[in-house]
Amino acid sequence: MPLYILKSGQLESYRTRRASAANVVTLSSGAVLHLQELLLETKTTQTIVSLTACTLWKLNSSRFQQLAKEFPILNQELSKLLANALETTTEQLAYEQERQQALLPYRITRVRRGVVGASRYAMRLRQNIRDVTHSAPKNGRRCPLLIFGEPGLNKDNLAALIHFGSANKAAPMIQVNCETLRAQDLFGKGERQPGLLAWLAAGTLLLNNVQDLDEALKAPILQLIETGQYRPVTREGETPLPLRQSPAWILMVSEKAMPEFTRCASQQIKVPPLRVRKADIEAYVTYFAQLMCRKQGLGQRQLAPEALRRLQSYDFPGNLTELESMVARAISQSGNNPVLSEEIFWAEEKQNRRFRFNLLKGYPQLKQFLLSSWWPDRINYGFTLWFYPIVVAVLMWGPQTRDQNFALNFFWAWWWPLILLGFPFVGRLWCAICPFMIYGEIAQFLSLKLWPRQLQSWPRKWAERWGGWILYGGFALILLWEELWNLENTAYLSGWLLLIITAGAVICSVLFERRFWCRYLCPIGGMNGLFAKLSMVELRAQQGICSATCNTYHCYKGGPAEGIGQATGGCPVYSHPAQLTDNRNCVLCMTCLKACPHQSIALNLRPPGIELWTDHTSSGYEVGLLLLLLGAVFLHRLPQLTRMMLGDIRVLESFQDMRSQRWWRYFYPASSPWRSINCAFNWQMLPLIAFLSAAL
Repeated sequence: MPLYILKSGQLESYRTRRASAANVVTLSSGAVLHLQELLLETKTTQTIVSLTACTLWKLNSSRFQQLAKEFPILNQELSKLLANALETTTEQLAYEQERQQALLPYRITRVRRGVVGASRYAMRLRQNIRDVTHSAPKNGRRCPLLIFGEPGLNKDNLAALIHFGSANKAAPMIQVNCETLRAQDLFGKGERQPGLLAWLAAGTLLLNNVQDLDEALKAPILQLIETGQYRPVTREGETPLPLRQSPAWILMVSEKAMPEFTRCASQQIKVPPLRVRKADIEAYVTYFAQLMCRKQGLGQRQLAPEALRRLQSYDFPGNLTELESMVARAISQSGNNPVLSEEIFWAEEKQNRRFRFNLLKGYPQLKQFLLSSWWPDRINYGFTLWFYPIVVAVLMWGPQTRDQNFALNFFWAWWWPLILLGFPFVGRLWCAICPFMIYGEIAQFLSLKLWPRQLQSWPRKWAERWGGWILYGGFALILLWEELWNLENTAYLSGWLLLIITAGAVICSVLFERRFWCRYLCPIGGMNGLFAKLSMVELRAQQGICSATCNTYHCYKGGPAEGIGQATGGCPVYSHPAQLTDNRNCVLCMTCLKACPHQSIALNLRPPGIELWTDHTSSGYEVGLLLLLLGAVFLHRLPQLTRMMLGDIRVLESFQDMRSQRWWRYFYPASSPWRSINCAFNWQMLPLIAFLSAAL
């Protein structure tokens, strides 16, 4: 390796290092190359590039070694060079440590994710990011960028994506929150206290939440964006310091397009909200689910089609942040089920929560009773379990008429009317102590003891489509049975009705987990769920507590005691209390109240049937069941209605003389078309009159 001395011209030296960026040094006339390597007999780590035409003097290594022995002063000069280099390196290391320590709380070190999805909005967003990433600097300075859009769109992540994809990726990137930003932190204070801009040098500065910037900071921030200049903060009365130039690349994130910052930012990216990117929801759910399952060591999850339709029908005011939290809750609730079904996705409530009174807070004794073993276990297994077979036995083998059979009279004259009258007050409360499912649960327990196995999961897709119509058909058969065979006045037929419903509950309990019969197939339960929407009582959960505090969801899945929560088997009908929008699928068994360790459950007193005139969405089988009930009431009350109409006709005939008067013709014309319309209107009103008569 020869020794070179630069006589004229200009060179550039690159010294590469593993732990840091390349060290670039410009060499002018008089520079000596390879001196240190020849004296220490080491290999060179420099790469030399000529910037201009150069003239070099060359000295062979053998001749240099001979001169070094003749002139020991060369070794002394080398020692001085090494000492100066060590001192310089030590100073640079101390400065770099102090710089890294100052930037550490604000530094962004990686990109969380790219742009997910294949919709035209996602493709346009990717193209915008590529355009900004590869844009060339103007006048030696990178153009400021404004990224704006609704909350929850991870705009700071898009800014990081732009930085780490650009030529500036080797420089540090920091993020400051404009809501809490202080001028002295960013610009520095006086001569001796540098700010973030001084430490950042040519790195990237991300100003997050620009819309929350203090008014006093807007002017200096705008000056920094427009010119790249800033002035350190000084105490009041001190002479202002001169302006300083910052080579930092300025990126801004805002929740709205602000005119003053829009004018300064020569580049802008508008991030589309998730509600216009419904085609990307499936891709985002799959992406989030894969990340979370891999992190928790779980198997992969698949999104059910009905769950996707439910998510696509929601507007996501919280955008990607809300969707990510929904997927996290869904995976936590899914357990070992590989399918993410519809009922485990629930969003923040949109309905107004006014006009509610929490009975559990207003009446602690009620809460204490509902938390105790009395509700509903002791009532079910201490009374209903043995009283129900007595009623069935009396119906089957006792007297067959109402005046002689107390069970038949109790069933139709007391129990059934009380159930109907209870709907506006307590909703579906009867289902919590229903004897059908008590025997279903006993059969389920005994079958697992005799034949240990894994009960089948619910066929939700099939049940959601056909379950309602099956219970509609069951209720129609009960009405036909009642009309054709005088069911309500024949004891043994009423007993067979109870046994058939119990058999359905037992069979479903032996095959499926929890109360599949109650949720989808029970005709009595279907009617109960329909009329429970009229109730002035509702069970709900405080969604803020559920989404922010809970990560076990024992109220839904079941689990051991946690905190003040009790050990439970989970909701028997698989309804998360924070997901409920009406009373149809809540049996008020209070399992969720007992399991919740965060006191999130509320038993509210509310205006009766409030969701029916707010945001209620009915299903087809519910409309069919209601029309079926109206038709049944109409048939029951048809003789009374006929007598009422005949009475009205006789009253009208007494006013025949009034029809001859001219003024009466305006109200009751004798033309045949009006008679037809009037008659049709009266007959259309008959079902409503019948329903109101039955209710009264």
